[in-house]
Amino acid sequence: GRPIDGRGPLPETIPVPLQPKPVEALRRPPIDQPLATGLRTIDAITPLGKGQRIGIFAAPGVGKSTLMANAARHTAADVSVIAMVGERGREVRDFIEKTLGPEGLSRSVVVVATSDEPALMRMRAAMVATAAAEYFRDQGLDVLLLMDSVTRLCQAQRQVGLAAGEPPTTRGYPPSVFAMLPALLERSGRTETGSITGLYTVLVEGDDMTEPVADACQGILDGHLHLSRKLAERGHYPAIDILSSISRCADDVIDSAHHAARRDVLKLVSAYREVEDLLNIGAYAQGSNPDYDLAIACKPAIDRLLQQGRGETQGQADFNRTKAQLLALQQQISRAKAEQTSGKSPQAVRGPGA
Repeated sequence: GRPIDGRGPLPETIPVPLQPKPVEALRRPPIDQPLATGLRTIDAITPLGKGQRIGIFAAPGVGKSTLMANAARHTAADVSVIAMVGERGREVRDFIEKTLGPEGLSRSVVVVATSDEPALMRMRAAMVATAAAEYFRDQGLDVLLLMDSVTRLCQAQRQVGLAAGEPPTTRGYPPSVFAMLPALLERSGRTETGSITGLYTVLVEGDDMTEPVADACQGILDGHLHLSRKLAERGHYPAIDILSSISRCADDVIDSAHHAARRDVLKLVSAYREVEDLLNIGAYAQGSNPDYDLAIACKPAIDRLLQQGRGETQGQADFNRTKAQLLALQQQISRAKAEQTSGKSPQAVRGPGA
């Protein structure tokens, strides 16, 4: 708990337990309020609720740290708690000063244990960050907890478990790893006083979502965002693959109009994915399939909604603004569909604000 930024000790600290008694299940209110993140892909297609726990599954180098920093800067939460577990020492200061910046740091608590520190210190960093989030939650605040990464936390627990004589069971991970995960991840959530919305990054090699840690986290968390290397290589930021991502609380925090609009976008993205290879080799003839024709016409507008520059969001996010952009896009899609029904070829949909 000692500050590492050279600014002296923290005044008036209050001791809190690192591993408190779990909140009883029946004392957890349902998740029914959306949490704006400022990232249109998330707010429009995979919306989060206050108190939800979601995983960010990504291979190294596809933008998960930048996505987390944007969430810390712009999410409509009262305070952000960031745990950097097992990160490279070089990246810590870069993340705090450049990626997170003064805007994000002004309402954030950052807990750091780099990869060269002992395994117990890396495990403790995750516990300290979660305990800090619980403290703010108990003050009646809505907290955003960002942990990067759960995989490195599990690797630290594996070191400790194997040193203690546990058997390596699943791909070298001892049983204590899979006992620790639910105990830690279940500490996020909503209570009668406040909420902790948890975003946990999970490293996956070669997009292997069946890797033991990734597989276990998918079963515990309330959804997952899959960052695609293919999208990242195309310069598509954030590189969230909406077809392989899911928010299990989405239907509980959005209305029917929002639900219908996101469903239309998902259908069109899926149709375009099916015909993309034919387009690349020039083997698709317009008019062969009306669904494909509509998807091709709407692709630029959908990309315009889902892609977002780093400085595009200013201040705290507004969920209703993103919803309005999605509904405006749906109206243009409906007009293109009507043109197609009347026998005309659908014109390229430009999208709202184009």
